[in-house]
Amino acid sequence: MGNQIKTTILLTLMTVFIMWVGYFLGGSLGMTVALVVAGGMNFFSYWYSDRVVLRMYNAQEVGPGDGPELYGIVERLARRAGLPMPRVYVIPQGAPNAFATGRNPEHAAVAVTEGLLSIMERNELEGVLAHELAHVKNRDILIGTIVATMAGAIMMLANMARWSAIFGGFSRDDEGEGGGIIGLIIMSVIAPFAAMVIQMAISRSREYQADASGVSFSGDPEGLARALEKIGAYSGRVPMNAEPATAHMFISNPLSGRNLMNLFSTHPPLAERIARLRNLRPPGRTPDRRGGIK
Repeated sequence: MGNQIKTTILLTLMTVFIMWVGYFLGGSLGMTVALVVAGGMNFFSYWYSDRVVLRMYNAQEVGPGDGPELYGIVERLARRAGLPMPRVYVIPQGAPNAFATGRNPEHAAVAVTEGLLSIMERNELEGVLAHELAHVKNRDILIGTIVATMAGAIMMLANMARWSAIFGGFSRDDEGEGGGIIGLIIMSVIAPFAAMVIQMAISRSREYQADASGVSFSGDPEGLARALEKIGAYSGRVPMNAEPATAHMFISNPLSGRNLMNLFSTHPPLAERIARLRNLRPPGRTPDRRGGIK
């Protein structure tokens, strides 16, 4: 419940920032326009974000005949989690990673990279897939999409404010509302940073929760811990071609190691996640440790 309350508070703060940016752009009218823009972006994200991101990474859908072992693991974990069977995709990239997408459990998809399949033992792959299904179960995907969209709206409005300040500002209403040129400049710098911090805080808390929930599905905290160790070891050697706007979706930050990106990571440190997993008690299920997925 703590993470749910924290997320609600942070989403509220994000909404307030959108209204604040809109106010500096055009007073009360600007505030209304900002909310309408954010609402429109959220509507599009809700209905179409899964198709966009899967197409962005050229993900190929697999069924029981194309990838029987991968599909079978997802099917068993979804059954244990009490979830509908999601669509399963493989991303043609060598960096090991995975994400889940979709607006709700009935329209969910799980995607893994070819690199992940090539290096994971069976119980490690189970841990990764259980983590992603935990995001589906906890409805983190929708929350993450909304947060990313709202952050994008704030940054877009902040850019408008920056150009407005350069070229003399938008017209204010009759009451002289708005922040003035200096306010526009300050806001155009502060707002994107604040939006990024809120987005990071929400995403990080969700990763911890998905780790713990995923273990309850797989029954093996050590499997996920070892999977995260492998992903961390490969991330510096095999870079992933990923868009910053989608970084929060992956089980591990695909942009890690890229200059200042680590300072503003949407994920908690892998070492801390691994330590937490190894402090969890297994739920009493003996994992299947047969051969790896190749």
